[in-house]
Amino acid sequence: MSVRALSLREKQSVFLQNVTHLINYIYSNQYSCTFGEAFRTAEQAALHAKAGKGIKNSLHCKRLAIDLNFFDKDGKYIESHGLIKPFGTYWKSLHTSNRWGGDFIKLVDSVHFEMQDL
Repeated sequence: MSVRALSLREKQSVFLQNVTHLINYIYSNQYSCTFGEAFRTAEQAALHAKAGKGIKNSLHCKRLAIDLNFFDKDGKYIESHGLIKPFGTYWKSLHTSNRWGGDFIKLVDSVHFEMQDL
């Protein structure tokens, strides 16, 4: 029996449900967050790639990636890989296609959460 591949809209829906779980998990752990970048045009992706700050075929363009801004309980902005790592681990536990930017080798991006477009 073959399994039907999900359409892009269906993948986006699963991704959004996972983002909802992640945000709830962040708040349940006494942190807060705001959206960074949730959508990127192909032109923006090309500019980021040219500047060495991203890739041309970014999943942001397909609405399958999001960057979050993290804050501690005092409202202080957090960029620390170590403090964000538990959220990356949780993100990956939500779906086998989820990847966390903190695991990237070339360009570590701890605030980046994506769902591979398989």
